Amino acid sequence: MAASPSHLRSLYRSLLRELPRRPLSTPSPIQQRIRNTISSSSAPMQIEEAEQYVQYAKAQRMYATLLERYNPGMSMDEEENVRLTARRVGMDLPEEWRADKKD
Repeated sequence: MAASPSHLRSLYRSLLRELPRRPLSTPSPIQQRIRNTISSSSAPMQIEEAEQYVQYAKAQRMYATLLERYNPGMSMDEEENVRLTARRVGMDLPEEWRADKKD
């Protein structure tokens, strides 16, 4: 059973949404490959694989979003992490002494 053209178009757009943004005037090789594959054959197995890929890409995007939200210290350097941890328990770290600083 062949998929309807509207379903294929929807699948194609879903795949493009998960890829990094790029102007339509200069599509990337992967965008061209997806377009050629979807337009040339509508084998049920390939359509199912494409749908699974869309679900996987959405899940990965959501995972990255949740990881950033619930682990905000992941992208911080160690010094900033220590300062914020001290602030969390009600302490402020003293300013570091610098030899070039004159009072």
